[in-house]
Formats: sequence, structure tokens, C-alpha cells
Amino acid sequence: MEQDENDIVLVERVQNGDKQAFNLLVEKYQFRIKHLVSRFVKDSHEQEDIVQESFIKAYRAISRFRGDSAFYTWLYRIAVNTSKNYLVAMSRRPPAQDVIADEMVHSRGAERLVESNSPEQIAQNDQLVEAIKQSISALPEELKQAIQLREFDGLSYEDIAVAMNCPIGTVRSRIFRAREAIEQAIADLVE
Repeated sequence: MEQDENDIVLVERVQNGDKQAFNLLVEKYQFRIKHLVSRFVKDSHEQEDIVQESFIKAYRAISRFRGDSAFYTWLYRIAVNTSKNYLVAMSRRPPAQDVIADEMVHSRGAERLVESNSPEQIAQNDQLVEAIKQSISALPEELKQAIQLREFDGLSYEDIAVAMNCPIGTVRSRIFRAREAIEQAIADLVE
């Protein structure tokens, strides 16, 4: 995800004391951040608390935002860390997976899953979606996170490297391995 020029302008305005500019950033990203938080916490009231806390932390730290990554990437990391810290504080472990497998139908190539209409095709599609869910849930955590950031959040390799705090080569490798594992798991169904 490239740096959004509007985000840069809004961040600069916030850094110069314009609180309304931050409200615009909140409006722009609140639903994406809530969706992200919902991967960690299922209760909607808890989600709201974590989203609010994430934006509060972002507001307090915005003076340190240098623009090395996209604003959303920076906000994404804050929200993930806030979610995980919340679960630890509540004596719960963070989930073993960051990806909601139901979202796999939104990834590239999934158009084929929703084109068919016959009962047989629908049953095959359901089997394929279930196989994709299972293959994603079986991935190691770092592979799940990398594939989710790329396929579901649409981040660039560079932004994923920042979000995951690792080199771009590692990101490429993780995404490749995740795709390979998913393809291998569904190979029989796709044929």
C-alpha cells in the first residue's frame, strides 16, 4: 500500500495541533481497524474498547510518525499490539491464527468460487472453501499474518515488512510458502 497523500496531509495537520484532522483519520480507518481487531476478540463491546484504545495510542504517538511507512501500516501495528496486549491483560492467549478463513473467498482467484449455481457446484465450492479454511488454520503464525496482510489488507511487500518487522525477502518467502501450502491443500479439489 503506497503512502496516501491525504493521510500525509492529515498527519501533518494533527502534528501541528489540528484535532479535527485526526477525527478524519479515525473516520477513514475505524471500520478497517475494527475488522482487524475482530480477528483477535469476538465480543463487539471489547472490540470497540480496543479500537478506541488503538486510536488513543495513535493520537498520543503521532508526533513520532515519520512517514517511513503508510499511515495505515503504522496504525495496523498499533491495533495488533493493542489487541494482543488486551488479551494478555485479560489472561487469554492471542489466537493461533490472524486470518479469518471465511475471508479467503475475497482473495484473488476466488471469483471462481462464486460463479457456479448448480447444487453440485455449490457443494464443491463449499468443500473448497472448507479446505482453504483448514489449510490457512494449519499455517504457522508468521505465514498466516503475511498472507493476510497481502491478500486481505492489500499491503505492499514493503509495508508488510514494516508491519511484521522483518526484511522484505522474508516477507516474500512467507507469502510464497503460504500460497504453496494452500495450493497443495486444495489441489485435489481444484482438479
